[in-house]
Amino acid sequence: MRFALALSLPLALMAGCTAFNATPPSPAAGELKPIAALDLSRYEGAWYEIAKFPNRFQQQCAADTQAHYSRQDDGTVRVLNRCRVAGGGMDEAVGTARQLGGPDSPRLKVRFAPAWLSWLPSVWGDYWVVDLDAGYQLSAVSEPRREYLWILSRTPRVEPARYEALLQRLAAQGLDVARLERTPQRP
Repeated sequence: MRFALALSLPLALMAGCTAFNATPPSPAAGELKPIAALDLSRYEGAWYEIAKFPNRFQQQCAADTQAHYSRQDDGTVRVLNRCRVAGGGMDEAVGTARQLGGPDSPRLKVRFAPAWLSWLPSVWGDYWVVDLDAGYQLSAVSEPRREYLWILSRTPRVEPARYEALLQRLAAQGLDVARLERTPQRP
């Protein structure tokens, strides 16, 4: 429950800051580009967090962070985030995501705030798939300001060469990959 509460306020603030006065990326970085198209049915399922930019709303997560995406009857996506906390227990947050644009849009909005607040634009945070391999096994998610970044994989481990190649592609998009923090995953 703490994970859910911890995620809802920062995501609301993140969305609000993005809309108003967050520091823009350097002009040399250019506009962040999401992938060309996302097949949401292939993206559904379990993903392991391999690395992330440190953030306030995941401070309690010590290891084993995962996300599970599942399409709902209304076309939205149920988002279940889980992580192991220092005491050994699991913390969870349940949210909702919706695609912006057409059915193959890689730009989504995600909300972890209560449903009754969903009418507020500030409770929806950007979720852009900015890198994804052809097999839908390795993904990178960010947002237009490049303040947040998550590297996700279908498996708890990624081959070093694949990881380094991904980091190079992300750096070419103006993301500061030196800020990435690896996420411990139990085998």
